[in-house]
Amino acid sequence: MSEALVIGGAGATGIVIVDALRKRDFKVSILHTGSHEPDLPEDVEHIHTSPYKLDQLEAALEGRRFELVIATYGMLKHVVKAVAGKTDRFISVGGLAPIYKGWGDMIARNPWETTEHTPLDLPEDHDLASADTGLQFTDAVRAMEGIVLAAHQRGDFNASHFRYPLVYGPQNICPAEWGLVRRVLDGRRTLIVPGGGLTIVARGYAENVGHAIMLAVENPDAAAGQVYNVRDDRIQYNFEWVDRVCEVMGHEFERIHIPFHLLPEGFRASPPQLLYRHHWFPSIDKLKTQLGYRDVVSFEDAVERTVRWYADNPLPEGDEAELNLGDPFDYEHEDAVVKAWRAHEAAFSGEIAEIPRKEVVWHHPYRSK
Repeated sequence: MSEALVIGGAGATGIVIVDALRKRDFKVSILHTGSHEPDLPEDVEHIHTSPYKLDQLEAALEGRRFELVIATYGMLKHVVKAVAGKTDRFISVGGLAPIYKGWGDMIARNPWETTEHTPLDLPEDHDLASADTGLQFTDAVRAMEGIVLAAHQRGDFNASHFRYPLVYGPQNICPAEWGLVRRVLDGRRTLIVPGGGLTIVARGYAENVGHAIMLAVENPDAAAGQVYNVRDDRIQYNFEWVDRVCEVMGHEFERIHIPFHLLPEGFRASPPQLLYRHHWFPSIDKLKTQLGYRDVVSFEDAVERTVRWYADNPLPEGDEAELNLGDPFDYEHEDAVVKAWRAHEAAFSGEIAEIPRKEVVWHHPYRSK
């Protein structure tokens, strides 16, 4: 039986990847810190060490060899060095958003406020993927990709690299859906939806992302030395996301549509996914063309499965995963914002109604004569 090592393995996609490998008759081990123990079958070995420290990685893997290593977690420059000579096939994971100039500073206090206008459907090698950003985090993420590809070129192993979007699904370390689910469970009737929810954000359901990784496992020659953007194939506007969550929960919010330019710096009276002011949407044409990727779970089903899981397994208030969201759930503040916006809307509507204007009668250009 072939052996596979998953570095990580305790998160939303890690669990999916482990399950998919076992179904392909791999004997699977996971390497993680042990701070979060996933619910995995007993035949999955747990190697507890830090994937951020080279000496600990090397010590934990001494004398071991694996046909396949999938690194979803850890410091890639250390992981690459630690597994060189211990595997013939290496698949790594890094961030998608930090790669492209304009998609924001992911370690800023309010990263959604640092985004800029960019074209839609950016391929892996678009100019914005190499343009200078002046951001240390972006430079570091790009450098990790370079380290993986350099190891491939040296012949250390056959490598492929995947750029992860916003991942969603059960057992997520930062579950965006919880921002909506908790508000429903708390009986909230209003929801502030900045910009009308018209932003497109790259998201990937855990099973779809795991499927993309498995396509690379099954097609090592096609995926050799390649970098892939990954996300759900289905385009998702934020308002569609809200629609689907509400539909699953049998709830409807009164949606308060406030223009982004009127929001003060540091505004957080909405679930953070709704605070992205500009689209960040990559192309996955390469993934589809080279590896045949298609969503294995539809957007509708993926959101339903995620929402029902969190409705059945609500996060305790102040839980680490809830804190990761950066959502204060400050309903008193939200109510005050809604009250102020309604007063502004009423005043504005009344004022413009009194402004003189020219009357124009609409005629369809192709109306019957």
